[in-house]
Amino acid sequence: MEARGSVPVVHLADAGRGIDVEIVPSLGNRTIALRVRGENFLYVPSDDPSQLRDRHLNGIPFLAPWANRMPEGFWANGKRFVFGCAESLRPDSNGIPIHGLLTVSPLWEVTELASDESSAHVTSRLEFWKHAELMANWPFAHEYEMTHRLADGVLEVSVALLNRAAEPMPVAIGFHPYFRLPGVPIAEAVAHLPVRLHVETDDRLVATGKMKPVDFPECFSLREKRFDDGFTGLSGEPFHAEGGGKRIEVTFGPKYRVGVVYAPPGHDYICFEPMTAITNGVNLAHEGKYADLQMVGPGETWRESFRVRAAYL
Repeated sequence: MEARGSVPVVHLADAGRGIDVEIVPSLGNRTIALRVRGENFLYVPSDDPSQLRDRHLNGIPFLAPWANRMPEGFWANGKRFVFGCAESLRPDSNGIPIHGLLTVSPLWEVTELASDESSAHVTSRLEFWKHAELMANWPFAHEYEMTHRLADGVLEVSVALLNRAAEPMPVAIGFHPYFRLPGVPIAEAVAHLPVRLHVETDDRLVATGKMKPVDFPECFSLREKRFDDGFTGLSGEPFHAEGGGKRIEVTFGPKYRVGVVYAPPGHDYICFEPMTAITNGVNLAHEGKYADLQMVGPGETWRESFRVRAAYL
């Protein structure tokens, strides 16, 4: 670990493959670099971590305890909860709380940093239950343990969610990785989306609970097709984008049952986002419109990971 300015940065390196990863625990435990041969395959608008605190989405941010839009509080275990601390919420353009509470959280503590001949990893913990401003918006005592591991040319990000509460807790977390192909406009890339169903939304981009079959092939050019969409029916194959002799691919663990793809016009990045539930899935499950919401019982731990490989072809 080194200090860049006043911000501690963790480095994981694979010297043999020319790969370097940087994680900033005090910035939501965010990955800000995945470099191959010195080129960063993550979109990050500044090399100075201190300049990223007001820019919630770049690199690989963690979205928890809910990942996407959740209007007007939520239902869980047959009870209605309202948000009790507006200062810690991040609203979208429609005023809907989005991306949870932890995208820039300084509350992560590094518990282990180690390496051997074949890998390097860092493990960090966030004890959500200790912080009243967090519990005011998600009143489930719980904690997260996250491990970033670099091995065999792959970055694996693993999460363990321990439920300390007396009732089951909805699992609605996710990640929002921003990928780029260095020196290659994203419009010149070909994408592969291993999905079968599109998540239908209203005009606020809040899921309705309805799905429909996708209307595009698994592989296609990004020159004209852009996204801000959720998908289910994942095949288990990697999401990927490639162009100009470069490739980024993301493999979701099986408990990440939803993939959000974000590739807006006018920007040279694409996001392949591992999600445990569709947008507003917690409330849709209560309404009987979503049957795939995961729960973690009292005293139990939910675990899953996703893997990222950046490479030259």
